[in-house]
Amino acid sequence: MSKLVSPFYPPRARWYSRLFHLGLATRHRLALDRIELPEEITAVGLALGFLIPGLAVYLRGPRRWGEIALSACAVMFLLFIVWLGYPVGNYAFGLMLSIHASGFVYYCTPVVRDADFWRRMLFTVAVLAGLGLVLYAPIRNEIQNRWLTPLRVNGNVVIVMQSASAGAVKRGDWVAYNLSGSSEYGDDSLIRFQTGVGFGPVLAIEGDLVAFSTNRFCVNGVSRPLLPHMPKSGELTVPKSNWFIWPSYSIRGIGNEDRVSSRMLQVATVPEDQFIGRPLKRWLWRKQILQ
Repeated sequence: MSKLVSPFYPPRARWYSRLFHLGLATRHRLALDRIELPEEITAVGLALGFLIPGLAVYLRGPRRWGEIALSACAVMFLLFIVWLGYPVGNYAFGLMLSIHASGFVYYCTPVVRDADFWRRMLFTVAVLAGLGLVLYAPIRNEIQNRWLTPLRVNGNVVIVMQSASAGAVKRGDWVAYNLSGSSEYGDDSLIRFQTGVGFGPVLAIEGDLVAFSTNRFCVNGVSRPLLPHMPKSGELTVPKSNWFIWPSYSIRGIGNEDRVSSRMLQVATVPEDQFIGRPLKRWLWRKQILQ
């Protein structure tokens, strides 16, 4: 039988009706329903102007200036990505924030039109701080701490991809890893290690035998030149789920070289759980210089 729709009964509530009810209740609880916006401003315009850089200028007009603001923000974001980690990228990111904040304040002109100078300045500072803390800082941290990490290496910037897997690392691969700073006190020495991020090639992987001599060190019998502060005797077998990476961060120490070499040898054994990522061979058109 075909169902008949009676005009005397309203249709059943849809599944998404509760969302509308929750939104209306929240709006009433926060007293947002008492706020009356000027006719030139809409709630949708406020939301989109706050989230999209340059759009507020386009919504307020003239449209041509809005198109210029949108294009400028797109160019600034592109420069930030291309020159990630360089001063040019940082300046572009800050300029994009400035355009975004100025455009949003411009869109809100009808609200602060009758306010005095200091209140308008306070409103502008609040918008700038709100955009920076709510939108820009989280986006920048998400990019640099979860996806792409720029590292300064001998005056160059190396982009490290954090999505790489530690299990795929082979002998000879360059990796970035976490370093924990420490100090060691002795009878006649004080050794301090900087904390932060280490970066270097994996000289040996789990199970490899590393042996040291006066001028050379060997990995599974393959000889290489001795690196700074390496011990001149002894050997070790790399433990399971560890790499052998000789640290290159600066050392400030007072004491004999043997004590420094011994402490460096401990730091050179890097657990895989300290892995951050691997550098990309190229970042866009630029070949990355690793050393």
